[in-house]
Amino acid sequence: MNDLTPRLPAQRPLLWSDDILDLQERLWDVSRADPLYLVGGAVRDALLHRPILDLDFATPGDAVLLARRVANALDGDVFVMDAERGVARVIYQSAAGRRWMDFTRFRGRDLLADLQARDFTINALCVDFRGDMSLLIDPLGGEQDVLNKRVRLCAPHALVDDPLRTLRAVRQSVQLGFRLLPEVVTGIRQAASGLANVSRERLRDEFFKLLELDKADAGLRVLQALHLMEHILPEVAQLPSYAPTAPYVFDGWQHTLYAVDRLIAILTAVSPRRTDQTAASFDLGMLVIQLDRYRRPLNAHISQIWANERPHQALLVLATLLHRAALAPDHNAQTSTSAAVAEHAADELRLSNAEKKRLAQIVSAFQTIYTLPKYDLLASHRFWFSLGEAGIDALLVGMAHILAMYGSHLPQDLWLDRVDLAIHLLSDYFDRHAQVVNPTPLVDGVYLMQALGLRSGPQVGQLLSAIREAQVLGEVTSAEEAIRYARAALGDR
Repeated sequence: MNDLTPRLPAQRPLLWSDDILDLQERLWDVSRADPLYLVGGAVRDALLHRPILDLDFATPGDAVLLARRVANALDGDVFVMDAERGVARVIYQSAAGRRWMDFTRFRGRDLLADLQARDFTINALCVDFRGDMSLLIDPLGGEQDVLNKRVRLCAPHALVDDPLRTLRAVRQSVQLGFRLLPEVVTGIRQAASGLANVSRERLRDEFFKLLELDKADAGLRVLQALHLMEHILPEVAQLPSYAPTAPYVFDGWQHTLYAVDRLIAILTAVSPRRTDQTAASFDLGMLVIQLDRYRRPLNAHISQIWANERPHQALLVLATLLHRAALAPDHNAQTSTSAAVAEHAADELRLSNAEKKRLAQIVSAFQTIYTLPKYDLLASHRFWFSLGEAGIDALLVGMAHILAMYGSHLPQDLWLDRVDLAIHLLSDYFDRHAQVVNPTPLVDGVYLMQALGLRSGPQVGQLLSAIREAQVLGEVTSAEEAIRYARAALGDR
């Protein structure tokens, strides 16, 4: 223990992709005198033979200066994350796509102190980036923990030192399929209250990493069980949990978890990761058959990226997590507080204004797919005109809500009817956008006021909306017909 001698891994070799080996060669002469170690998740994933996305480097010298030199060598961009602690990020374009590299000054007097100050032993593995990358440096026994699939602390005080690590422990255990050792679970419970002192931005970023997971519902279940959720989203943590009163009705918390599970299943079913087994069930099978014609635009929509590289899928999971908290007690009627619940959560998580707006739109409109009796052209126009592309999200979350509400007791006729409605709505958006969603205006407000002798005010907007809806229904097709329609509407009023 505490041996820093590089050695071959005990059971399986470190597997590095060609682009990382190419990176090592490209950086060979950049500040060659500065020791440089690749540490943490990249080394762990190389040992697990998992894809490696981001790289973390540690150096005893000036990490910010080194990051600038690396950025220059790679024609990339550098961002100083923490000048005082010596942390900088380099973003560059590799053959495998955009890559992130974080450079950090040692968190102690030497490499051993740096590794001992990290969170978990599986993240305290490293290799000498200036030397032989097939050799592992593992003073804390992290390799054995990787092989045994367990999460162990580097030091007893690791979670107290940084309470955000409580979320990271849950996320990585779910992501890797590792178990939390009893002392880690105990430490999480003891350090949970310290989340109140963690910046909301750091908490948001770690929480969104969990929401990205294919098993986000499992991670959320653990967060709730360990009393972490109350420090992230109190409105979700307070959802009722009780025995269901009917065989197909879940309590608020179980319904939410199942809705998250079903949402991820729906997203997977339309994604490039879909397999023959993905849609083997009746509910997903019927949905996939019908949605297949819109698979490409749906994937383009779902793959959007928000501020600071936050994926759209995580925002959809967040909306699903909040949707039950925004329902009235009868779980059917929407309440005027739906948007307020979403907006408050967005503010607490320091989301961008665009994310905040989208979240509120989804939570306010997801029930449309359940409450709309049947397809109606005017209802479809109003739905899409008010929501735009947020309507796609509302439909996805709404379908997940239906599946969660009924569980294994899902009535086939009801599901087929709702799938058919969703396809009609999506057809309007993708195939008839200019006719149904947002037709070209026949007249504008100025023209309308001049033709009818009106003053500026709410009445003009109401008439323009009425004309637009009549246009969707095919009742008006020209500016002249629009004016006659507006004049008749004024007479009726």
